Amino acid sequence: MFSYLLPKQLMNKDICAEHPDQNPGAANVFLSCGVEMGLLCLFLDMAKGFLPVCIALRRLGTDSLWFSAVMAAPVLGHAMGPLNHMRGGKCIATSFGVLLALLPVSNVVYILAALYILFSTVVKLNPHSKRSIVTFGLFALISVPLLLLGHKGYIAIGCAVIAITVIHKHRVAIPVEETKRAEQ
Repeated sequence: MFSYLLPKQLMNKDICAEHPDQNPGAANVFLSCGVEMGLLCLFLDMAKGFLPVCIALRRLGTDSLWFSAVMAAPVLGHAMGPLNHMRGGKCIATSFGVLLALLPVSNVVYILAALYILFSTVVKLNPHSKRSIVTFGLFALISVPLLLLGHKGYIAIGCAVIAITVIHKHRVAIPVEETKRAEQ
């Protein structure tokens, strides 16, 4: 959990304690620690998803259930935070890292990016958790069938697991965000 450990070690800040959602994620690091630390944590959270998938592309190829597991593992690990008492982040940066690593074989990262831009700028959905639920839900509904049509079933499975994980993490966060908005 880079976004928890680095601010704690380098700036003596407990990101989880400073925010109502108690999320050890890059967005909270940006808010509490500034752009430099936020960018470092964002990069490392993305790399956590990118590197294993890059290695698996070279070693395993995409025609295996093991590849689906490699795609899902960093996102699930970030969501569950096994080294953080099973409290993890909301998985956005790690999901993007996984999907960016797929660029040689799949462009699904562009679908996710386009949906986030759409629901952040044109059709603004708030709070952030609702935006993420809609974005990842539509991402799954669009990318999984496209991947299946393109005979990339194991990538489709990985994308589905990622979407379900992110939706679950954000569904749990909605009551906290709504309470925060009501107090403002």
